[in-house]
Amino acid sequence: MTLNPDFRIFSIARFAWIVLLLSGCATVAQDPGHPSAQIPTPSINNSSIQNSDSGLPKIEVSVPHQAPQAIDLTSDSAELFQRMRNGFSMPDINSDLVLYHQQWYMNRPDYLRRMVERSSLYLYYIVDELEKRGMPMELALLPMVESAYNPMAYSRSKASGLWQFIPSTGKRYKLDQSWWKDERRDIVASTTAALDYLQLIYEMHGDWHLALASYNWGEGAVGRAIEKNRAQNLPTDYLSLTMPAETKNYVPKLQALKNIFANPAVVAELHLTTIPNRPYFGTVTKATNIDVKVAAKLAEMPVKDFVALNPSHNRPVIKSDTPLIIPADKLDTFENNLEAHEGSNKPLSSWQTYTVRPGDKLEKIAPRFGMTVANLKEANGIKGRIKVQPGITLLVAGQDDGAPPDMAALPEQPRFPVADPVPASASRTHTVRRGETLNSVARRYGVSVVELKRINQLRDNRITPGKQLTLTPVSSSTATAKTEASPGKVKVTSSRQPGAKTSPKVTRYTVRRGDTLYSIARQFQVTTDDLIRWNRVSAQKLRPGQTLTIQLALNP
Repeated sequence: MTLNPDFRIFSIARFAWIVLLLSGCATVAQDPGHPSAQIPTPSINNSSIQNSDSGLPKIEVSVPHQAPQAIDLTSDSAELFQRMRNGFSMPDINSDLVLYHQQWYMNRPDYLRRMVERSSLYLYYIVDELEKRGMPMELALLPMVESAYNPMAYSRSKASGLWQFIPSTGKRYKLDQSWWKDERRDIVASTTAALDYLQLIYEMHGDWHLALASYNWGEGAVGRAIEKNRAQNLPTDYLSLTMPAETKNYVPKLQALKNIFANPAVVAELHLTTIPNRPYFGTVTKATNIDVKVAAKLAEMPVKDFVALNPSHNRPVIKSDTPLIIPADKLDTFENNLEAHEGSNKPLSSWQTYTVRPGDKLEKIAPRFGMTVANLKEANGIKGRIKVQPGITLLVAGQDDGAPPDMAALPEQPRFPVADPVPASASRTHTVRRGETLNSVARRYGVSVVELKRINQLRDNRITPGKQLTLTPVSSSTATAKTEASPGKVKVTSSRQPGAKTSPKVTRYTVRRGDTLYSIARQFQVTTDDLIRWNRVSAQKLRPGQTLTIQLALNP
């Protein structure tokens, strides 16, 4: 498509105006004595980052000196973003990566708007908790980096929820991951765990940037990187450490978001919806089980909106004594409707539990409770052909009215988030740009490197600018038959028959700069001992460009 020259000049001028606004962000909410206030605002020169994304506007702007704008920190704001600005306290960093991500977000205002819209349900609670703990308000933006404020976000490393807890860290912070629910997706429980963890790693390092690096990479990995620099008499701050690319970009992404939200004029220019500085939800606890659909009906809200506030539940029924999150303006409605419902002697749940006995099969259990096998499997998260084992618990239809349960009340299943927003029209092909790698393209579109190579008949991971890649079609019928690989996990699904012997799936990985045996093992969900045994390597001899063989057991 050829752009009208006048339109392009207007677009670049508009972008330059936003950059001028952003240039003062670092000083807007800072006291002159704050360490970050001593860092001069650099001239912006995009030439140093042109290889990052050739689709971004290329401009050069020299910013004149501006006096910091005064903010009254003692006033109560009616707008939540202003309350956050008042609490921004992390030292700012200035780098080409910050500028790159700042441009990336500003070039995608629709993506920012969707994140802000999702965050409006949860942001007040998170801001309030940060304020109670005296923690930096920048951390309220961290779920934008982690999950785009999507509580159903689920990564291929099995990280889940707004704060993207992996299973082991979730267990460490007492987040229930059971048949009934996964508290990594619970708004209240996961926020408490995330802030506890962030406080711990801040106390460990005494530096918020290092704490954030630890949140992304692991405190052990950051500790080793610090010791390595210390042994060489090198600085040990965040910008001086050798880290994986994802961690190098992690804090700059947060800084870029801070720069945007710190400036009210930029927020207005990007048409980001402001959020009222008042609680969005409250909690109600029931002593009996209650269906998701019934709870939503009592609150007089759509099921999908109820699930957005209560995303942790794995079943269409919520177990007794579990707090229900209800919009603040619907709490009275819920209580009144609940009282009327209980007065009518109608059940709150159309489900019950059943313990599988020896000799039971799904085909026998389903009709016993007036269900189809498909409904029984859907209610219990069972996929494919499976033999149920005696002693396991299944959710089955209740017998109160003999009516089959409503499967529409099932909570939405977690989905893999796409790292970069991609228009639907661009979901079939992608033209490689300068600086892109096969891995970055795969992450952008939420597909695997293995699949991209297979579809495009690539023998290795090398791609050149201008090459057109065919992407995996978005199809639920093919999604379950793919080998998925990305930074964090490789998942292999199989259509093998029950009882067939499991054989390993072999894949190969090319070592990149900053990789360690530990980070690679974590990425592929194997152990470092496995990597050493399969490849006869040692941590000391690992080098960029080296190819490692990795064996992946097929999932049952």
